[in-house]
Amino acid sequence: MTQNYRITLLPGDGIGPEIMAVAVDVLKVVGTKFDIEFAFQEALIGGAAIDATGEPLPTATLDTCRNSDAVLLAAIGGYKWDNLPSHQRPEAGLLGLRAGLGLFANLRPAQILPQLIDASTLKREVVEGVDIMVVRELTGGIYFGKPKGIFETETGEKRGVNTMVYSESEIERIGRVAFETARKRSGKLCSVDKANVLEVSQLWRDRITKLSAEYPDVELSHLYVDNAAMQLVRAPKQFDTIVTGNLFGDILSDAAAMLTGSIGMLPSASLGASGPGVYEPVHGSAPDIAGQDKANPLAQVLSAAMMLRYGLNQPQAADSIEKAVLQVLEQGDRTGDIMSPGMNLLGCQAMGKSLIQALEK
Repeated sequence: MTQNYRITLLPGDGIGPEIMAVAVDVLKVVGTKFDIEFAFQEALIGGAAIDATGEPLPTATLDTCRNSDAVLLAAIGGYKWDNLPSHQRPEAGLLGLRAGLGLFANLRPAQILPQLIDASTLKREVVEGVDIMVVRELTGGIYFGKPKGIFETETGEKRGVNTMVYSESEIERIGRVAFETARKRSGKLCSVDKANVLEVSQLWRDRITKLSAEYPDVELSHLYVDNAAMQLVRAPKQFDTIVTGNLFGDILSDAAAMLTGSIGMLPSASLGASGPGVYEPVHGSAPDIAGQDKANPLAQVLSAAMMLRYGLNQPQAADSIEKAVLQVLEQGDRTGDIMSPGMNLLGCQAMGKSLIQALEK
């Protein structure tokens, strides 16, 4: 029996439309193989939405996303919109999308693919076998805390204010996602905070520790964020699942990503308690190469695989995409960002065709 899904596509800015086109082509082929019917609908977000409507997240986009089974996002932002006020910039559209869909958990895998191990800037013996999942809290913390803003003091001096705040319930719900994720992996969870300095982190550590009593099969450890950053570079294989707040997670997930050698290879999932999740590559919109057929579509394609696995409960379809990605890498196909001597340099569209050939075999 055919499974039908409504997928909202948010191509966004820069290389977004190019890599999205490849992911859609791949999904269509996978759909044919596994008797899945996708109804794709496109909507505006980020700079493209600002140019068309004057706002980074039009109401129509949010409505379309809410009425879909999953949301596939490409990339937003670019130099063109850098000088707009913060609430009108493309990034505000992404924050609004997360808040509007209630997406509080971001899952960011950082796995070393054996074919790309030499692309890492770290020594082979340090990164070989690394397989980390960063679970980042998305809707609380310093990005959303109040008060926030730039204020004038009594002396006329300007003062910038942001507030890092977490409630017990916010910590507990992200903690549960992290413990459940660790349980499905190797049963090790490291919670990262700054409890030696920040009261908000002291509450974080207290709640995560209490929650661990419900997960006796998961080994819990704690690290301060500065030490965690150092350990990620020094000995990354000690980590399996990491859980942390919004700001620390933003930084650490990018550090973990670069262990793999290219941020252009990594997908992510943002999930809520119910409703559609958002699946997107970790990399940005790369406006400097937009429209030149140089973009690496593999992170977007792997994001589509995460969508199939976590959002649509189609693990076999997800597996087929991930195997196709490994196959094209195994046969030496590379885009510029992961190119090495003796490999086949392909553009974005050619990489898409290679993936489809691998899927159809």
